[in-house]
Amino acid sequence: MDSLPATVASALSEADDEGTGWPARWQALTAVSVELQSLLVTDPGPELVPLIERIVTQLADGVAGSRRHRVELAELAHRVLTTHALACAQTRPDPLRLADWLLDLQLQHPDAPDVSLAAYADALDDDGLARYRERAVALFEPLAVIGFGETGRYDRARWALLRVMEELAEYTEDVDLQLLVLSKDLSSGWHYLQVATVLRDNGRSGDALEWVERGLRAVGGRGAALRLIDLAVEEHLRRGTPQRAVEVCKEAFFARPNLDVYLKIRALVVHTDEWPPLRAELVHHLVQDGSRLAVEVYRRVVEVELARRGIEEQDLVVEWLEQLRGLQPDAFADYLDHIKSRHVADRELLDELSTRGF
Repeated sequence: MDSLPATVASALSEADDEGTGWPARWQALTAVSVELQSLLVTDPGPELVPLIERIVTQLADGVAGSRRHRVELAELAHRVLTTHALACAQTRPDPLRLADWLLDLQLQHPDAPDVSLAAYADALDDDGLARYRERAVALFEPLAVIGFGETGRYDRARWALLRVMEELAEYTEDVDLQLLVLSKDLSSGWHYLQVATVLRDNGRSGDALEWVERGLRAVGGRGAALRLIDLAVEEHLRRGTPQRAVEVCKEAFFARPNLDVYLKIRALVVHTDEWPPLRAELVHHLVQDGSRLAVEVYRRVVEVELARRGIEEQDLVVEWLEQLRGLQPDAFADYLDHIKSRHVADRELLDELSTRGF
């Protein structure tokens, strides 16, 4: 038993040697793994767990230091760690010491095999798990938040700690831990959406809507904006606050005009008395904006309203077209031809356009 670490050290010392000795050294390493499994049956004494821990650490160091045999060594380390979990289940080492070792293994050896807390459930018990959680959270909380638009600073230490926290959150099914992990990376709108979705799915609607609003402010109408708006609309309708759903959409539309957002607003209020003045307000905003994006949205809004027969007054159609001609004089003729071709059967509209000089 005492010779096993020396065998591992000897095999690893020349693991990347260009010679032909690797097959023999690999055979020696796998033999150590088999011997540990045998000892688990024949001699599961108090020395077995620390022995396996020493060998797991050696193999983790070997993975980090090897270029040619990283995959094989990583697989072997995982196999030996599985034996360690079985040994802990049988011998029940000090749970606090076990918690410290499992955490230190992962943080001090980023190339160490992944630790499955479920495999150590009995050995850790409540005290060990509490110790593991307390230390992990204390190390994770001070990490800087990756802000919107920033590049993720995932050095090896941060990555190892993130992996620890993700496994801990999944094993404990602790929503607060999951949120703590997710909220450390807010580099895109999709990360805000992840946080809001977890909150919504766990019945924390108010918190979810706060994160949606934060996300919408961050993205400025881009990226995940539409999905954030969808979540907000769903939640406000579920909470019985449809007017707030409309307000969220309006704010997003004014921040960055978008046809999809216009259609969401339309769907929410088209059958109410609010729609005509609200529609006028949205279109007026596009005219006032006058940007290339706003004009393109304007063009598509006109097409949508015509196709859906949402505009009954021909004068309003003509008014919109006159405004559009002023905004985009060079491209207006082609756009008008496009409108006429799409509504060739609508003689009333075509006659009105002709009368008005279109």
